[in-house]
Amino acid sequence: MSLKKIELPGGPALAYEDRGAGAPLVLLHGFCGSSGYWREVLPLIAGSCRVIAPDLRGHGSSDAPAEPVYSMEAYTDDIAALIQALRLEKPVVLGHSLGGYITLALAERHPGLLGGFGLVHSTAYPDTEEGRVGRDKGIATIRSQGIAAFVDGLVPKLFAPAHLTTMPAAVEQARRIGYGTSAAGAAAAQEGMKRRPDRNQVLAETDLPVLLIAGAKDGIVATEKTFSVKRESFTCVTLQEAGHMSMLEAPQPLADAILGFLAP
Repeated sequence: MSLKKIELPGGPALAYEDRGAGAPLVLLHGFCGSSGYWREVLPLIAGSCRVIAPDLRGHGSSDAPAEPVYSMEAYTDDIAALIQALRLEKPVVLGHSLGGYITLALAERHPGLLGGFGLVHSTAYPDTEEGRVGRDKGIATIRSQGIAAFVDGLVPKLFAPAHLTTMPAAVEQARRIGYGTSAAGAAAAQEGMKRRPDRNQVLAETDLPVLLIAGAKDGIVATEKTFSVKRESFTCVTLQEAGHMSMLEAPQPLADAILGFLAP
């Protein structure tokens, strides 16, 4: 993958993949990921649209601002600035996990920029109290043991259990990508996710087309949490063989779901 980099006005420099031509699609990766998460999916969809896949702040090759909290709103403003800087006309934005939390905030704060949006293994619910405790433990691990130790504990939980044996290359790819995350950035992202509000009202009230994708074997975000709001206008897809990482576990079914949503 050949990344470009852009300095955002008043914000961090973001690295991004820019491939294909046509109607714009922005793909936002999950926590301790990068644009590299989409490596298997990009060739399957870039013939049908222009795909922009940024590295979020603190991740991959993007800058990691020295801030204690990366709020979902800060991430959102980064992506809004990227959309405007690249002059993308009403892109569809799809977010995986953390990227989905950002996508919901984007749809809330900047709906006029979007042509549609979606969640991939993500949810509009905030963290539970147990989840917030887990975030604090994760921050403590990152600070005491480093990003590699944290990623080694995280990555196996992201895949369907059987895939840890049957897809060792994909698991290793996710691990290597995770190692590239800024330790300080990962801690700030955890703090931001811990503080994010409930955004189910964004799904309930939006006038934009919405795609919701869940993995039947996802041990991080249960299917019912992705499909927290159901409306006739929504496109809801369950990928039967995927855990939390369909872009690596089931790239073709994920691409098919995305292209089906984008089709007029």
